[in-house]
Amino acid sequence: MNKVETWRRLTDLYAVEGEKPEGKWNLRKAHLSDAHLIGADLSGADLSGTNLSGANLIGADLSVSNLSGADLS
Repeated sequence: MNKVETWRRLTDLYAVEGEKPEGKWNLRKAHLSDAHLIGADLSGADLSGTNLSGANLIGADLSVSNLSGADLS
């Protein structure tokens, strides 16, 4: 899933709103528990403190993302 499709998915999950920003995405402390993010492009995103417990991240691109303090259980 490319960046546009990923942003749409995040919008559908009410984790973000508005148009996809250029550059680094700020998803700090977002609630994405149990989210289906298979193949999502989250590269470079700030996911610090984000609740990703139970999220399906198979094939997701998390390269250069900040996962400090994220719940990945």
